[in-house]
Amino acid sequence: MVGDSSLNFNLLHRICKLVVLLCFLHISVTVVFYVRSLDSRFAFVQNQQSHRVLPNQDRLSARNGSKEAVTGLQTAAEQKQEPAKNLEKCPETSPLLVGPLRVEFSSPVSLEQIKKDNPEVQLGGRYKPKDCQALQKVAVIIPFRKRDEHLKYWLFYLHPVLKRQQLDYGVYIINQDGNEIFNRAKLLNVGYTEALKEYDYDCFVFSDVDLIPMDDRNIYRCFSQPRHLSVSMDKFGFRLPYNQYFGGVSSMSKEQYLKINGFPNNYWGWGGEDDDIYNRLAFRGMTISRPSGELGKCRMIRHDRDKQNDPNPQRFDRIAHTRDTMNKDGINSLTYKVVSLEKLELYTKVTVDVGKP
Repeated sequence: MVGDSSLNFNLLHRICKLVVLLCFLHISVTVVFYVRSLDSRFAFVQNQQSHRVLPNQDRLSARNGSKEAVTGLQTAAEQKQEPAKNLEKCPETSPLLVGPLRVEFSSPVSLEQIKKDNPEVQLGGRYKPKDCQALQKVAVIIPFRKRDEHLKYWLFYLHPVLKRQQLDYGVYIINQDGNEIFNRAKLLNVGYTEALKEYDYDCFVFSDVDLIPMDDRNIYRCFSQPRHLSVSMDKFGFRLPYNQYFGGVSSMSKEQYLKINGFPNNYWGWGGEDDDIYNRLAFRGMTISRPSGELGKCRMIRHDRDKQNDPNPQRFDRIAHTRDTMNKDGINSLTYKVVSLEKLELYTKVTVDVGKP
């Protein structure tokens, strides 16, 4: 009996030692994982604190003229620029507008002075407001040939106006190459096409280079209907010459423009294309919207008729057949060749060969 008791006691003693050993092993493993978790948490907190402190450190180092405080702390991700914050949309009516403007052409202007006065305008004549998101992206398209002095006045007056109107805009001068008969409407089609190659414009303002608005509340943007902006020109005694008149300065959204298949390409020389465009709008069920005669006042720079821009003798016959020609003569049949494209400080100049009659 004594031998059996001794055997049982030894077995029990061994079992107890094994249990104690297992408990010690379990506690050791637990302690190791716990310590590792503390290290991870400490590293995470330290990393988060370094992210929060960095901006203050940057400011401190800038004031002290030293960058030693942040050397080695910025990672590659931190060195990347933060994405631009979402801006609120600009108000429907810009608070920067001043109303009636004094417009005169007696004093010459220079491109250098215009650029100096408009430092915010980017290469190619691009601008967008910094404090809000513009309601529309507007391409201003000007048909052009050998009118450099007029262009200077246009840039001098219009850049400040368009900026105050809080537009996201670009200015495109579509210069007809060579000495063939001028084709205004085809140049406007070219301007529409070339502008969209650069930016997703949703509004297009088509303007003659010699017309300057006299009130910045006459907004160069698009509306629910095609807009005639130059409704009250000094050339016509500040009156609309006739109700169907759509010349000078007008605007159309991309949808409105495509609905009429753009402008006709076959009006060579002066006159007729504006009435053809009016007919296209009417045949597609659209109406012309206009500002008031007071807001729509504008001045024309006096000049002699351009060479190779004599009145088009075929204009009346073409106008009479707009309904028959508009589906096949327009943006869907436009052909031209770009001779050069120049990104200048105040505008983009696209010189094109549009062919000949």
